Amino acid sequence: MDEQLYAIPVNDAFNADCECPVCLMYRSLEKAAVEFTLGPSYMEDDVRMETNRTGFCPEHVKLMYEQQNRLGLALMLHTHTQNVIKEAEKMAKKGRTKAGGLFKKSEGSAVGEYMRSLGSSCYICNRINNTFDRYIDTIFYLYKKEESFRNAYKSSKGFCCTHYGLLYEAAPKYLSGAELDEFTKITDKLFIENMKRVCDDIEWYTDKFDYRNADAPWKNSKDAVVRTVLKLNSAEIKL
Repeated sequence: MDEQLYAIPVNDAFNADCECPVCLMYRSLEKAAVEFTLGPSYMEDDVRMETNRTGFCPEHVKLMYEQQNRLGLALMLHTHTQNVIKEAEKMAKKGRTKAGGLFKKSEGSAVGEYMRSLGSSCYICNRINNTFDRYIDTIFYLYKKEESFRNAYKSSKGFCCTHYGLLYEAAPKYLSGAELDEFTKITDKLFIENMKRVCDDIEWYTDKFDYRNADAPWKNSKDAVVRTVLKLNSAEIKL
């Protein structure tokens, strides 16, 4: 089965000491996608054709810029810009079109529709999501089939808000009856108890700024801001 191909990275993520194993899997895919896009592949016609069409979201164009391969990025941006100009000229010729009936007047435009499509497309996001969806399939496959994974799942530090919601909503697609009820209770407990743990850590982080606690130990709060941001926003920041 395809899920078995992805068992290693999924198991590795759930055995890691992290605040959200699903975030860890996503970041790994993101790193690989950025490196692939800025590697020799950017000179391949099929890759360049796709990057010209989709472009990149703000987050991933920033990540590519930070990789220091400015020439590779510039080449892709140049041909993508040329494509945007060509499409914009084509759409601008169509002008505005009125839509609606007698009592409903509105205007739409090919320009607006094209620009909206550009704003919601990203070559790297697409590349990540193609594999990320398989990782989610694999989580549930392993949960059903392997006791060792179920134990790792139950022993994890829970999930960020985004991925707690993702797993919660996805579960009925893979599980049913008592198995679904058990998964839901475990996932709820993991999320809530670990959010409380992180909440206590960041509370103590703020309390440390009180002069009365100046000599008190930091406990587990030195990186509380980083971990709370990850829990709440699925965002990775550095100390």
